[in-house]
Amino acid sequence: MEVLGNHIITFIEAGGLFAPLLFISFHLIRPLFFLPVMFICISGGIIFGAIAGTVYSLIGITLSSIFFYFFVHKMPKSMNRFQKLKERIIGKQKSFTTSQIALLRLIPFIHFHLLSLCLLEISTGFKDYTKSSFFSNIPLAFIYTSIGQWIANLTPLYLSLFFLLLFPCVYMLRRKEVHIKWQEFFHVRSEERV
Repeated sequence: MEVLGNHIITFIEAGGLFAPLLFISFHLIRPLFFLPVMFICISGGIIFGAIAGTVYSLIGITLSSIFFYFFVHKMPKSMNRFQKLKERIIGKQKSFTTSQIALLRLIPFIHFHLLSLCLLEISTGFKDYTKSSFFSNIPLAFIYTSIGQWIANLTPLYLSLFFLLLFPCVYMLRRKEVHIKWQEFFHVRSEERV
């Protein structure tokens, strides 16, 4: 996946005047390559900078959401599959507001179109869905594109120092619990008596 991403970034950078169009169209074909949205947005920050990358990502993500809207209406079996996935992960009765979905989109590797389905369920029609989708995509596009620009501006020395400081933090913040199942604990105890 990393090699594919590097080839795509190189292709977009070589696009010249068509680079923004290529970048936006890559947002549309992203689901075919199973790439997370955050990867594309970070790439936009690296290639175009924070402001232009955010605008292009926002256009691409919103168009992707609109394609999803028409896709699930044309293919009801896919809609049923997404609804079953939603029921399994989120629950049947759970519905979110647009603000909650905007925050959930910031979490890496949460299925983008699963959240689009949640927006679809609370929307009254296409116009309302498009508006809600646009507003819920703004934080995602802005934050991850800004991260991309931040990474692009770091020198290799600072990037290495950042990762060296990050690893001990991850180790120290790990979960430090031991779970023993009830049956395992009492099974060992009963063997000691015999």
